[in-house]
Amino acid sequence: MLKQFSLFVQKLKDVEPIIRIEDVDGARLVQDFADEIERMLGSKMKSVKFDYFNALLVNTMDEEGNFIELGGEFPLEENEHFNKLSVNTLMSDIQVPTNVYNKDPDILNGVYMSEALNDIFINNFQKDPTLTWQYFGSSAGFFRLYPGIKWTPDANGVVSFDCRNRNWYIQAATSPKDIVIVVDVSGSMKGLKMTIAKHTINTILDTLGENDFVNVIAYTDYVRYVEPCFKGTLVQADLDNREHFKLLVEELHVKGEAKVKKAMKESFRILADVTNGQGSLCNQAIMLITDGAMEDFQSVFEEFNWPDKKVRVFTYLIGRDMTFSENVKWIACNNKGYYTHISTLADVQENVMEYLHVLSRPMVINHDHDIIWTEAYMDSVLPNTKELFKSKAHSLLLMTSVAMPVFSKKKETLSHGILLGVVGTDVPLLEVMKLAPRYKLGAHGYAFLITNNGYILAHPDLRPLYSDGKKLKPKPNYNSVDLSEAEWEDTEDSLRTAMVKGETGTLNLDVRAAVDKGVSVCISHLLCYNVKLLELLLLGELNKGHGQYVFFGNVSVEEVELWSLVYPLRTYCETDIDPHHRKLTQLQAVVRYLTGKEPDLECDEILLQQVLFDAVVTAPLEAYWTALTLTAPGVDEGMESAFLGTRSGLMRVIRYAGSEKRVGKKFLTPVDKENLFTVDHFPIWYRLAAENKPGQFFFYVPHDEINKGFNKGDQFLSNCFSQDVNCYLVDNNGFIMVSKEKGDVSISYTSLNTQTFCDNMPQQHFVSEEKHKMKDGDLPYPSVIMKILFSPAHRQKKVELMQPCNTEYPGFMYDTSIRETNSIIKCGRCQKMFVLQQVPNSNLVMLVVQADCDCSRQYAPITLAPRECNRMKSQKIRRRPESCHAYHPHENAKDCGGACGIAVSLTLYLICLATSLALR
Repeated sequence: MLKQFSLFVQKLKDVEPIIRIEDVDGARLVQDFADEIERMLGSKMKSVKFDYFNALLVNTMDEEGNFIELGGEFPLEENEHFNKLSVNTLMSDIQVPTNVYNKDPDILNGVYMSEALNDIFINNFQKDPTLTWQYFGSSAGFFRLYPGIKWTPDANGVVSFDCRNRNWYIQAATSPKDIVIVVDVSGSMKGLKMTIAKHTINTILDTLGENDFVNVIAYTDYVRYVEPCFKGTLVQADLDNREHFKLLVEELHVKGEAKVKKAMKESFRILADVTNGQGSLCNQAIMLITDGAMEDFQSVFEEFNWPDKKVRVFTYLIGRDMTFSENVKWIACNNKGYYTHISTLADVQENVMEYLHVLSRPMVINHDHDIIWTEAYMDSVLPNTKELFKSKAHSLLLMTSVAMPVFSKKKETLSHGILLGVVGTDVPLLEVMKLAPRYKLGAHGYAFLITNNGYILAHPDLRPLYSDGKKLKPKPNYNSVDLSEAEWEDTEDSLRTAMVKGETGTLNLDVRAAVDKGVSVCISHLLCYNVKLLELLLLGELNKGHGQYVFFGNVSVEEVELWSLVYPLRTYCETDIDPHHRKLTQLQAVVRYLTGKEPDLECDEILLQQVLFDAVVTAPLEAYWTALTLTAPGVDEGMESAFLGTRSGLMRVIRYAGSEKRVGKKFLTPVDKENLFTVDHFPIWYRLAAENKPGQFFFYVPHDEINKGFNKGDQFLSNCFSQDVNCYLVDNNGFIMVSKEKGDVSISYTSLNTQTFCDNMPQQHFVSEEKHKMKDGDLPYPSVIMKILFSPAHRQKKVELMQPCNTEYPGFMYDTSIRETNSIIKCGRCQKMFVLQQVPNSNLVMLVVQADCDCSRQYAPITLAPRECNRMKSQKIRRRPESCHAYHPHENAKDCGGACGIAVSLTLYLICLATSLALR
C-alpha cells in the first residue's frame, strides 16, 4: 500500500503545473445553493397559479363488456417518473371519496367547470418535466389529479381519501388557528351520542397542523382538562400532541349534569392568554360539542367576546333530538361561527369541514392569499418491497406540497367568502436537495432544510421508514422530527434558534457523525452557514479541511478512459428533465454528454472536470495493480480487492480473488446503497478514512452479516494463541479486527466479559441515537461517538423501535496519545495482567490479556425519567407565519349554518379558474 501511496503522490507532483487550488467560500457556496433551490421552488409555485373520468371506475366494464358509467376507456402506461405507476400524462381524472355522492349536482358542476385545469396541468409538465403530481381539491369534495391514474379502494372497497382533510388543503384555505374544543360529557350524552362526539373531536384534531394550537376541555357541572398537564394553556397541534389527545378522548365517560357556562369562561381565558409563544396569534375559535345548552349563557359572551367578537364559536349539536337546536345555533350565529347538526357518524366529516370555509372568509373577501409549503410527508403510493424501494422509485417518496386557495370573485357573493377549492403540486425533497450536492461540502459536510417550527424537511440522518416483513412503512411522527433531535450536539439550540429566526451567518460546530448505521462515528469540524429560503430554512455545513479547498486541473476527455470509473450513487447529469433521458444511468449520461452525443443534457461541468482530473492522476495505480497480478501470482492469497475513491466520485476497483472465492460478493455494501434520503453521499470507507492522518493505514470491518465472524488475520496472532493469554487487534471504535475466535470479529470488545479498558480509558456517557425519532431503531449497536466501546447489554435481537427512547450507554474513549500501557486487573479473588500497544501508522491497538481469570462486567443502559408535564408543554423557539387573515369588516356573519348555501354559477366558476389559476 505504501507503494500505491507513493505512486499517487508522485503523479500529483507531475501534474502540479496544471493544478489550481482554491479556497471554498462556504457562505457564498450555501447562498448559491439557496439561490438554486429558490429558483426551483419558485417554478413550482408558478405551477399552482394556473365527460369526467372517475379514477375509481376508469377502464371498468360490466358483465356484458361495456364500460360502466364514469368509467370509460382511459389509457394508462407505466411511467418511471411517477413511481413506476401506470398513468395517463394526457389527461387528469377525478377521485371522489366513498362518503360523497359522485353524481351530486355540486360535484358534476365542479368537475365540468374545472376541466380547464387539464390543459394547464399538461402545459406545466411540458415546461417543467421535473414536476410530479398536480391537483385541484374542491370544497365540494372531489379531487382532480394529473396525471390521471386508476384509484384502488381499500380491502373493504372504501375510498377514504378526502382532499379536504389533507394538510395542504387546510393550510392553504385558512390562516393559523388557536382552537379550544369543549365537549359535553354529561349523562345525556351516553351511548351513540358520546361515540359521535369523540369522532367529531378526532376529526377536528385532524384538521390542525404544526402552525395551530389546541386544547380539549370536557365539562359537566365542573370543568376538567382531558390532559391535566395542559391545564390553562394551548399546546402546539403537532402530531405528537394530536395523537395524545385522541388517546385521552377515547377514555372519556359520561356522568352528571351539563353546565356550559363554566366551560365557556375557561375557554375564553385560555384564548386571552396566548403569550410566550403558546398560540398562533391569528384565528381564535371555540368548538362546542353538545346535545343541548339549557342554562343562561349569554352573559358569558357579553363579558368575554362582545362587541368585537374576536373569538368565533362553532357549535355541533349531537344526536337526533332537536329540542335545543335554537339555543345551540344562537351561540354560533352571535359569535361569527357556524352551527351544524350531527345525528350519525356519517355526518361528522362534512359538518366539521364547514368551519374551515368560515375561517377562510376574510382571506377570500380580501382577495388575498398565501402560497404555503407543507411539512415533509410520504407519497401516497409507497413501494411494497424493500427491493423496489431501493430502486430509483425512492426519489418520489418524501415530498412537500406547494398550494394556494381558489375563491369566488363575484361581487354579489363577496361577503360570503366562497372558497372553491385549493390547487397544489407535489415536490420531491430529494430533487430539492440535489441542488446542494454533498461533494461540494466535503466528506462529512451536508445541507438540510427545516420549517419555521424547527421540524426537519430534509436531513441526512432522517430515517422515516421501518420494515414490516417485506413492506416498508412510515414511522409515527416521522414528519415532526425537531432539528434538535438530529443535531444533538447543538446542546444550546444555538444553531436551531438562528435558523428558525432566519438569521444568517457562520457558526463553528464539532459534530460527531454516526456512520455505518451508527456503529462507527467520525468527529468532524464543520463550519455552518445559515440562509433563509422562502418559507423554508436551509443550512449547509462545510467539512473543515476536506471541504475548505478544491482542486481544479485542465484535462481533456481525450486523455482519459473513465467509462467504468463513475461512482454509481453520484449525480453528474440531470436525467429527469427530458423524458428521453430518464432511462439513462449516470454512467451512460456522462459518456453521452462528454462525447457530444447528448449535448442537451444538464450536467455538472465542474464535477465532471474534477472526475477527468482524478482519472489522470490515479491512472498509474491501475497499471500498478494490473502489473502486480502478473508478477505476483499469489497476490490473491488473503486479499480480495484493491480500490481507490476520490472526492469527485471516481472509483477504481480491481478484484484479485475470483467470484467463487470471494466473501464480499459486492463491492458496495448494503449500507452504501441504503443511504436513500441524502444526495451524493460518500461510501463509509471513504468517510472513515478521510478523518485519518495522511499516510496512516485505516482498518475497517463492515458490520454486516457477511463479515461478522470472518477472520482471515489470525496468522498475525499465531504466536500468542495459547491457553494462558488472549490476543486481539481492536480498532479505534472498539471493535475486534482479529481474534482467535472467529465469532468475536466485528463485535464490540466489551462483549467479551472483560473490563480491560474500563480502568484505563476515560469513561463517558453518550446519548444513543435511538432517542431520535428518525433513527432506524434496529441496530445491534447503539450509535454514539468515534472510538467508543459499547455496552454488551445492548447486543440483542434486532427489533423495530417505533417510538424514541431516552437511553444512555457507557462508552470508553481511546486516547491516541497512549502508545503503550499495562496494568493488573483485580477480579474478585483473582487478578490478571494486560498489555496494550498501539500498532504504528494505523488505527489499531494490540491487546494481550491473561486468560486464566474471568472479569465479567456488564453495562446496563441507564434509562432516563419519562416525560414530565413541563416537557410535554415545552415550546421550542418557532417562527410564526408572517401573514394572518382572521378578520374582514364586510364578512356576512349571518351565514352561520342551518340554511341553504349560496349557489355559484357555471360561468363564475369557469372565470375564476381561468383567472386565478393561469400561469403568470
